[in-house]
Amino acid sequence: MKQKVAALNIFEETTEHYPKPSVQSWLIGRPLATADAPNQTIGKLVGLAVFSSDAMSSVAYGPQEMMLILAVAGTQALRLAFPIALAIAVLLFILTFSYEQTIYAYPGGGGAYIVARDNLGELPAQTAAAALLTDYILTVAVSISSGVAQLVSAYPVLYPNRVIITVGLIMVIMLINLRGVKESGITFAIPTYFFLALMFTTVIVGFIRFFSGTLGAVVAPPELETGMLAPISTFLILRAFANGTTSLTGVEAISNGITAFKEPRSKNAGKTLIWMSLILGSLLLAITFLSIKISAIPAESETLVSQLIRTVYQGRGALYLLTISATTIILVMAANTAFADFPRLGALTATDGFLPRQLSFRGSRLVYSSGIVALAAIASLLVIVFKASVTKLIPLYAIGVFLSFTLSQTGMARRWWKSGHLKPGDEVVEPGSTLRYDKGWLHKMIINGFGALSTAAVTIIFGVTKFHDGAWVVIALTPILVVIFFSINHHYRNLAKNLSLENHPQKGHIRRNRVIMPISGVHNGTLAALDYASTLSDDVTVVHVSINPAETAKLMEKWKIWGGGHRLLVLDSPYRMFLEPLLEYIDKLSSVQLGSEVITIVVPQFIPKHWWTNILHARTAETLRKALLHRNNIVITEIPYQVL
Repeated sequence: MKQKVAALNIFEETTEHYPKPSVQSWLIGRPLATADAPNQTIGKLVGLAVFSSDAMSSVAYGPQEMMLILAVAGTQALRLAFPIALAIAVLLFILTFSYEQTIYAYPGGGGAYIVARDNLGELPAQTAAAALLTDYILTVAVSISSGVAQLVSAYPVLYPNRVIITVGLIMVIMLINLRGVKESGITFAIPTYFFLALMFTTVIVGFIRFFSGTLGAVVAPPELETGMLAPISTFLILRAFANGTTSLTGVEAISNGITAFKEPRSKNAGKTLIWMSLILGSLLLAITFLSIKISAIPAESETLVSQLIRTVYQGRGALYLLTISATTIILVMAANTAFADFPRLGALTATDGFLPRQLSFRGSRLVYSSGIVALAAIASLLVIVFKASVTKLIPLYAIGVFLSFTLSQTGMARRWWKSGHLKPGDEVVEPGSTLRYDKGWLHKMIINGFGALSTAAVTIIFGVTKFHDGAWVVIALTPILVVIFFSINHHYRNLAKNLSLENHPQKGHIRRNRVIMPISGVHNGTLAALDYASTLSDDVTVVHVSINPAETAKLMEKWKIWGGGHRLLVLDSPYRMFLEPLLEYIDKLSSVQLGSEVITIVVPQFIPKHWWTNILHARTAETLRKALLHRNNIVITEIPYQVL
């Protein structure tokens, strides 16, 4: 349908073209129209599966990584794990309260990035983006590697193939996410709730057996993987605490993906966040407590969760296999949180001009396909480099997300300070939200300020205690990424400045078009290009670079018959060079070119019937384009002539 805008010579027309079936549509589903976007939103139950699987699944490796550090001081030190878990639960409460405020204050999503951008400035915002994007990549690598570790615990014969299995699972998750948020959410909802049901059943049965005195200790636990015992020290406890806080990664995910929820978005996202925190906190404390009581030994050969499950169910029967399978699946699915948030954050950063613009474009299924594919590729590379080892990847993990926690809560504290200095009824429109007076600004600012101090302390603890284990990589990588982001932004700003109509040069329109048409012979393709060139200008010069005098003589004879009176210039090339003499001639014309003149180079190019025969022919237009691309007032036009 064509529609004319009143009083303007502007028309709008909606195309009825529908994408043809392809391998892509077979893999990820039929393309969705832009108008389908509102139908792709999700509710609280599906949202819990999409955005909380990372946080909930971390109970499968968080307690183990915490106890692995304590094990250096011997099995007696493992009892310190529960007090440390309590401290982590308190930190979880602070983060939940903070991010619930963020959800209502920034209903457009974006989390730490948007909060830092609006309240702290571009540098903190890009620091948050770099930290979070790095963390999402590590989330995929760590969670799927941990899921495969659970699988290997049940089936040790798979251990040599763990890297291949891990990369394969990353590709599967990528394909599912390319199908769209709604479909991936529905796909993951059933396994998520299956895991929760089995894990809570395990915990409840474990507590019943504990209080009835029938729980006992783990049978044939793995050997304690440590050398000389170290004393219990503050540094050791802080290292264990830092490892345990990996259980809190993913808490920010819901605040980043608010736009995926159905209306009322903020209310639904806020409730989902509270549900997720309650589930995470209760499972973290319960698994840590029961693991201590059964004298479980943290080891790479068998996970803590595997030892707990087989102790509760007294062997590796059906319930053990079901629960281990569910744990493996939820750990693999934990990567889905990163696949849901990495592309959204990448799109926000790209829209602001700090990442390539391609990341802001939606694919055929209304998801940011480029971001999804990029995440899968980088995470797979990490898995290969670190051989799918959770213990080797963990030191790189969490420091980025706690840095983003700190920036987010600092930004929220500043937001409440700004809110408190407005008059009731006043509004300030910011890029990410509308700021209004809030009568509770003072206590909210204090809570967010305390949260910022807490997470900053954890960031420092993590950086110091894990520095030599690999945290230095992330500490060094974050500022490098920020520099790259600002370099990209500088390019886009410079480009926008040059393209801006405010800087439109005050010079006349093109008044003369000189056409140059290089030819190698006189044939149907040459004459077709000459017909086109004649429509552009009366000033057409056909140029032939002479390499073979005999062939040139034949060409000149043909031109007398077929040239139509157009000027032919023959450039003798004694050293048999084609490009250099032509460029020299173009340079001579350019040196006397007026500001209102343009040179158009028309290149005849015949197109063979079979694509593979292209390698048999010179691509003159491409060669000229590369040579002349950076010159002013020169246009290169390729005239195809199809050979049937």
